[in-house]
Amino acid sequence: MKTVCTIVALLLMSAAPSGSQTKTGILRGTVINGMTKEPVVGANVVLNGTTLGASTNANGTFDIFTIPVGNYGIRVSAVGYKPIVKTDIVVSSGKPASLSIEMMETVVEFEGVTVTTEFFQKNDESPISLQTLGAEEIRRLPGGLEDVVRAVSILPGVAQVQAGRNDLIVRGGAPSENLFVVDNIEVPNINHFGTQGASGGPLSFINLDYVNETTFKTGGFGAQYGDKLSSVLTIDLKDGRTDKLGGKVTIAATQFGLNLEGPVDQDGSFIFSARRSFLDFIFKAAGFGFVPEYWDFLGKATFRLSEHDRLTVVGVAALDDVKQFNETEKKRFDNSRILASDQKQAVGGVSWRHLLGRGYTSVTLGQSYVDYDTRQNDSLLTPIFTNKSLEYESSLRGDIVYQFSKTAELSGGVQGKVIRFWSDLFLRPFTSSLGGAAFGAHSTYDTTAYKAALYVQYSQQLDRLRVTAGVRADYFNAITNSSAFSPRITASYALDEITNLTCSAGRYHQAPAMIWLVSNPAVNAHLEHIRVDQLVAGWDRLLRNDVKLSLEAYYKDYGKYPVSLTRPYLVMANTGAGFGGAEEGFASYGTDPLASIGTGRSRGVEFFLQKKSSDVPYYGLVSISYNVAEFTALDGIERPGSFDQRWIVNVGGGYIFNERWEAGMKFRYATGRPYTPFNADGTQDPALYNTERIVANHSLDVRLDRRWMFIGWSFIAYVDIQNIYNRKPVDVPRYNQELKQTEQLSSIGILPSIGLSAEF
Repeated sequence: MKTVCTIVALLLMSAAPSGSQTKTGILRGTVINGMTKEPVVGANVVLNGTTLGASTNANGTFDIFTIPVGNYGIRVSAVGYKPIVKTDIVVSSGKPASLSIEMMETVVEFEGVTVTTEFFQKNDESPISLQTLGAEEIRRLPGGLEDVVRAVSILPGVAQVQAGRNDLIVRGGAPSENLFVVDNIEVPNINHFGTQGASGGPLSFINLDYVNETTFKTGGFGAQYGDKLSSVLTIDLKDGRTDKLGGKVTIAATQFGLNLEGPVDQDGSFIFSARRSFLDFIFKAAGFGFVPEYWDFLGKATFRLSEHDRLTVVGVAALDDVKQFNETEKKRFDNSRILASDQKQAVGGVSWRHLLGRGYTSVTLGQSYVDYDTRQNDSLLTPIFTNKSLEYESSLRGDIVYQFSKTAELSGGVQGKVIRFWSDLFLRPFTSSLGGAAFGAHSTYDTTAYKAALYVQYSQQLDRLRVTAGVRADYFNAITNSSAFSPRITASYALDEITNLTCSAGRYHQAPAMIWLVSNPAVNAHLEHIRVDQLVAGWDRLLRNDVKLSLEAYYKDYGKYPVSLTRPYLVMANTGAGFGGAEEGFASYGTDPLASIGTGRSRGVEFFLQKKSSDVPYYGLVSISYNVAEFTALDGIERPGSFDQRWIVNVGGGYIFNERWEAGMKFRYATGRPYTPFNADGTQDPALYNTERIVANHSLDVRLDRRWMFIGWSFIAYVDIQNIYNRKPVDVPRYNQELKQTEQLSSIGILPSIGLSAEF
């Protein structure tokens, strides 16, 4: 804290302008039709608060030069399209700011309306349960560590199970129910040290510097997305700069890295980043018995083959390693409670898009590779659990979107996947603290499985009513009932230009995780697709151009969820979050014999108020969610889900003082999640499963940013303080076999961090 206070003082002392010469920058962008992907020619782009602007050329591109450095918004308008405002555009002297803007055609005209929807654009395909975040909105989030996943955790309906983790719990669903898509390529998990078969981890490996925009759908998503039940997070990456080679050097809270980007010939560009953690240096200095370290890499190349054809190549990789030091008895005991996991992840793909005039086709070839080396030993260094597994997934996907008119669109697609899965899993027999039979497993499995999907979707505008209906079919040959059929429909009615009613109904299916199938192949091969039926209804209204209020209610009815046949209280919806291991009975790995007979239901109400940055230079949001999630396992008793947090409140915002200074804060409150109490001897009563709750958690994070602009480059520094009033987040208790007593777990309290970067 002394170091942080010193840095804050130095930043305040540097409040004077960084030179008498006015620094300027460049804004470049592309404007396209959001449905057909065709360039919008002749669109007017105006920099708000200035007389600067430009018009798009035949390729839909524009350039605005000699812009005084600062934070801006732009307004884009074109004949036949809804005007749109993009905010939080940081123009610096280091490199040109770049934008990719999608405009929607005007269909319904309203009269006598003075407030417009320019700041909040609605997605015609998914008008409900959807939030869009730009890179700058994610970057400046206090306590967010410039992490894409942490940013969406403050949105309505998202629970944070454990401080310091990115396990997404969306509207009562399990952490395995979330889909990640990066530039049209499906990624199994975008987090370092992820949980196999789920979606969590401590930190995302997607470099925010190269994120253009994220879209997070918490329900009612269209038929083009499948094999997941609760949410879809799509991440659109930026293209590289086309004028010259540039880059960025960063030292952040947990890592340091290098970015490079530049042109490739005349019609292409590339981006590349490499980052390494320095957590290992910190952990070693603090005397920890284990040390995590990681690398991650991101690359993208884009080529404009012709006026109608575009080729994109994307690659992402993460290397995670955990070292354990067992030179003392205390460290051996501490390490015996840790499930250590070395991981190697790589995802790549090639995508080709061809414009059709009134639509487009795309073909994407993707490949993912995940190598897990997971282990846990007892205090005598005898193995309790080991799992070495490799999962390869090759996919080929083709999509077509065609717009018959301004009011009617048809889309469809087909996808095929080949999965190669190899696993060598060992679990020493043990008796759970909840009693019952001894559990154990030892299997080596090598298999090839196939998945396929087919979808079609039609959208029609009927005056003020827009209806989108679709159907999806999924196939997975590794389970007994290999096919699943998923119809969906969404409707949105505009009461006026600033008020909408929306509703959605649909069925969603998800295949059981491969690790569940191979951990106990004799029984678990009979599992079926997990099913959830969802109903969502919503209302939203603009209070002013830059302020939006929305209310949504939802109901989710789960069926065919895998349950344990030997632990009658256990349903797999209650697994997959946190670091797992012996203290949760390795339940998330599916070593138990499982059957698809579990049920569940989740329902809730969400309130969301958001103000965008505008001519009034502050921004903020308030999200309040009430949720109830309950599941029923083999014993037929309906219990609260293990990740059930009834009330979640987020309040965040900030103020942009000028082109140099910005400050923000975030407050989060969440009621406690359920747990099973321990008896004095360390056992637990199954009749009391999930009957107790931890206390409510709350925290306040603050952040201060400072920018310096120089000729040809810029320097950025920030101070971020999590849990500023030093209240340690409380986690579920666990039993200490060494002390023979229950101990209350809590994460670190106040956590200051700094970040420094130079961009050129």
